[in-house]
Amino acid sequence: MASRHVVAPHRLLFAFKPRLSPPTFATRIAPPLNKKTTITRLSFSVSASSMASSPKKVLVPVANGAEPLEAVVTIDVLRRAGAEVTVASAEEQLRVDACHGVKIVADALISDCADAAFDLVSFPGGMPGASSLRDCKVLEDLVKKQGADGRLYAASCTFPELGSWGLLKGLKAAIMEQLFYFYTAVESRVQVEGKTVTSRGPGTTMEYAVTLVEQLFGKEKAEEVGGPLVMRSNHGDEYHMLELNPMDWTFDKGPQPQILVPIANGSEEMEAVIVIDVLRRSKANVVVASVEDKVEIEASRKVKLVADMLLDEASKLSYDLIVLPVSRAIQSCFVSFN
Repeated sequence: MASRHVVAPHRLLFAFKPRLSPPTFATRIAPPLNKKTTITRLSFSVSASSMASSPKKVLVPVANGAEPLEAVVTIDVLRRAGAEVTVASAEEQLRVDACHGVKIVADALISDCADAAFDLVSFPGGMPGASSLRDCKVLEDLVKKQGADGRLYAASCTFPELGSWGLLKGLKAAIMEQLFYFYTAVESRVQVEGKTVTSRGPGTTMEYAVTLVEQLFGKEKAEEVGGPLVMRSNHGDEYHMLELNPMDWTFDKGPQPQILVPIANGSEEMEAVIVIDVLRRSKANVVVASVEDKVEIEASRKVKLVADMLLDEASKLSYDLIVLPVSRAIQSCFVSFN
């Protein structure tokens, strides 16, 4: 397999300094799920009276067209903190085709969660995913009760569900700039108003997720979880990347760079999804390949992702760049891979 560059996110390749503006983005639709993949479904019920002694319980609803970065980063960070996170599909099946061709397998259907009580419900943005969540009656009833009971609810980027359900009335909200006029909007990256937390978009998701950790567990836990994430500290500056090992970043495989992102059981889902999401926004042709013997993998924080193909098939193609999310299985595979 011919390739130009291999990048492992935990290797120190870049330093950051103030300067340039971010690139523009576009989207890509991914191929359908491999027919051999089998999916299991979680069904459960939790009473409100049992929540005091149980782990913090969080619901993250997802639908076709949801923002994968906002969903997966939130799930990842909350699970790092010890929260029991249920990913629930608003579709008729567990498999959700999120934006930018990212495929997520939920733990349960929204209908499975109708009688459950949660310490927090967190909505990812993305269209038409947010509209599908807004139109889900089971979810509407659940979240309205969440608000009436004084429990946390939160949303990122676009949140027509909270607005149409009357759950932002009289509250300030951090929201994407295009929607400022529809809400009492503020320019905060993350806004906490009582039991409501809002965030402006994909780029603020890590701060949003750590804020949710603080709301659930306290400041000490938020600092414990947030420190190792190496979040950017000075958001007032613009940044550009300075390569510490400069190389000629070129491609010659047609109008789009061809990029391989292998994933495996135990991969860092946050690293994988951020890389896939952002590169596909920039119109790169990204192939997500499973190192396992099936296309569905379970990542390090138990997020289930579905690759485009198996690595054996992907290895027949050539790439301008290979990006390796951290995973022992991937590292072992590429050490021995010809």
